[in-house]
Amino acid sequence: MDPRKKERMERMDGTVIRELAEKSRSCRGYAPTEVKKETLTKLTDCARLCPSGGNLQALRYKLSWESETNDRVLKATRWGAALPERHLPDPGKGARAYIVICLDTAAAAEATPAMYCDVGIAAQTICLAAAEKGLASLMIMNFSREGVANALSIDGRFRPLLVIALGVSAEKTALEERKEGMPPYWRDENDVHHVPKWPLEKVII
Repeated sequence: MDPRKKERMERMDGTVIRELAEKSRSCRGYAPTEVKKETLTKLTDCARLCPSGGNLQALRYKLSWESETNDRVLKATRWGAALPERHLPDPGKGARAYIVICLDTAAAAEATPAMYCDVGIAAQTICLAAAEKGLASLMIMNFSREGVANALSIDGRFRPLLVIALGVSAEKTALEERKEGMPPYWRDENDVHHVPKWPLEKVII
């Protein structure tokens, strides 16, 4: 079989998406590797093509790739709620870029439950596209909207709904089969971040 045809068939059966989903773990520690504006623009371009309830397309995106603004965004966010004793990220391991998903209140006065579905779809698309480019990511809901808006000089018309941290991972992560009573995630003595997931037979009902 033509290798190119074989590759296309593999992509069609979901193999690539599954690999990206496995690779795209929530990252709370980044290497000091620059993420360029051009990369963030390409990730946002993927998100704008996503489905939107009623095709309203009320989401807008604010990009941050410079260290000064990144530091300000970091101060307005909280990471790793299940590991409060760690105060993540560790010093010097903050994200090297952010994409803030915002609601354009000129298009929709309030974020409806359906619109939050749009946010999730857009965010996951960004994170999978980032994984394809060798970047790690973290979706952050625990943040100060006012703090993020001030950090990035976001116009009052746009309401921040979700923050996505991006960069090259400086962490080691291990997927685990989840069992009853396990914590949401934990770190071992070697600082490996363990992420438990229910097995397939558990989630299909």
